[in-house]
Amino acid sequence: MQPSGNLHIGNYLGALKNWVRIQHDYECIFCIVDLHAVTLFQEPAQLRAKIAEIAAIYLAAGIDPQACSIMVQSAVPAHTALAWMLTCVTPVGWLERMTQYKVKSAKQESVSDGLLQYPVLMAADILLYQAGIVPVGEDQAQHLELTRDIAQRFNSLFGDTFVVPGTSLPAVGARVMGLDDPTQKMSKSETAANHAVALLDPPDKIRKIIMRATTDSNPAVDFETAGPGVLNLTAIYQAFSGSSDDEIKLQFTGLRYGELKKQVADMVIAHLEPFQQRYRQIISDPSYLAGILRAGAERVAPIANSTVELVKQRMGLYT
Repeated sequence: MQPSGNLHIGNYLGALKNWVRIQHDYECIFCIVDLHAVTLFQEPAQLRAKIAEIAAIYLAAGIDPQACSIMVQSAVPAHTALAWMLTCVTPVGWLERMTQYKVKSAKQESVSDGLLQYPVLMAADILLYQAGIVPVGEDQAQHLELTRDIAQRFNSLFGDTFVVPGTSLPAVGARVMGLDDPTQKMSKSETAANHAVALLDPPDKIRKIIMRATTDSNPAVDFETAGPGVLNLTAIYQAFSGSSDDEIKLQFTGLRYGELKKQVADMVIAHLEPFQQRYRQIISDPSYLAGILRAGAERVAPIANSTVELVKQRMGLYT
């Protein structure tokens, strides 16, 4: 995850919660991608604070640093070394077709080369560790497919070098939509006041945002005709509660929207309060956090450096 913006319940339900669930089933590396963040200007002190915040959120959510590696992307120089070598075998046309690039570049008068090369760095993040599985959602499927294309192109040019990451991914979490616009996925780059519930929002703010969530013109919950806003609210409740589809329908059918929102807010607040308490304890000890990140980087660096040396040998570069 990028150390920019505020992580929200969509990030938790869509990714973090799933990472916690699978962390003991795989050899996991969880990266804080600060190099990706600087494709847009970041105030340096704020960026450093956000890196610590993301690390503390990972830990507060339940990521176990004894079982997994938690590290910062820029702490392992092999990420950028491999990204450059992959850039040299990646056609520009592949990058210009990326949906994220087209959407973001359309909103700016000019874009940095970093924005265009962003997917190559993401490919390097994956291929550097010879990753077999990448637990991402549908919105990252195009980036994963590009990673596969780059790996296959490199292997065809220089011989078998990279594991081509599988497209059969572990089940991902809920897809949470914006509370103000339930037709768009909840995004931490969106600045509208009532768009998202941030993981570190206080209870009164959480309740205020959810009570203002978009619903539809029905007087009460009707799953046969419910609009995306109502379905988004019930999906959030279900993802936090672990209730079955039948239980959700039984609980909410016929419920007026004010009561629906109240129950959703109660559920979200109840789950975030212990998480936030753990976060405050962790973030208050900078030396503990620094030690976790340092140990994570030291653990993965030999894997990363070994891959870079192999790629240099394959390409004929000096080693």
